[in-house]
Amino acid sequence: MGDTYSMTDYQAAADLIRGRTAIDPKVGLILGTGLGEIAETVQDSVVIPYADIPGFPHSGVAGHAGRMVVGRLEGRPVVVLQGRAHYYEGYSMDQVTFAVRVLQVLGIEILIVTNAAGGINGSFVAGDIMLITDHINLIGMGGANPLRGPNLDALGPRFPDMSVAYDEKLRSLARRVAQKAEIVLQEGVYVCLAGPSFETPADLRFLRVIGADAVGMSTVPEVIAARHGGTRVLGFSGITNMTPVDGAMSASTNHEEVLEVGRMLAPKMVAVIRGVLSGL
Repeated sequence: MGDTYSMTDYQAAADLIRGRTAIDPKVGLILGTGLGEIAETVQDSVVIPYADIPGFPHSGVAGHAGRMVVGRLEGRPVVVLQGRAHYYEGYSMDQVTFAVRVLQVLGIEILIVTNAAGGINGSFVAGDIMLITDHINLIGMGGANPLRGPNLDALGPRFPDMSVAYDEKLRSLARRVAQKAEIVLQEGVYVCLAGPSFETPADLRFLRVIGADAVGMSTVPEVIAARHGGTRVLGFSGITNMTPVDGAMSASTNHEEVLEVGRMLAPKMVAVIRGVLSGL
């Protein structure tokens, strides 16, 4: 881990949150671009702006509200993050994963991560939900791993196992929920790039060759931090656009398109996540 923060910093942020609510959350949710409406369904909610939490980074990207919602979903005590900090915004990996560390200090046992992603797998269509079965950490392979630097032993081991980053039992539950709700749930590997530029067709051909089914600019650092601390993880990608892998698609990718499709698929994402929570 880097040396931007100490356990004292994580504890200070957690203490402020505890001072605002009597709820003791056991499940954390991080909502990606255009998926923030999930937070609107939280009951008995207390809203805490990121700006109120010491050390908490705030995303300036459209589609990220920048607030924490603590309450109950399907009767489960949850803490929901509407928006995340991104590496491409200039934040360090310590800052990108700060929220996960704070949630771990709060005592969460499960982290559900969502993101908006471009579809690489040709069997996907825009509007699909992809259950993340594994990931490719291209940023981390290049050196920007959130665990780089001195390790905080109070959080986790120096060399954490990542062989099953996404919890198998939680994935099985998600499959059953989607089947019962008659929601198409794709499955695949998510690859994380640094961004913020979208990929070229040559980039995408490379990503397809190495086994990626969807591509985005977030999530993986959070998952690594979560697993380092022993938190179980479930991940979903909202496929907001299909990428021009073969260079044949004339329409360019833009953030407005991502936001619009994210709003369309949000109800399906809400249904699956609520079903998972009720089935825990």
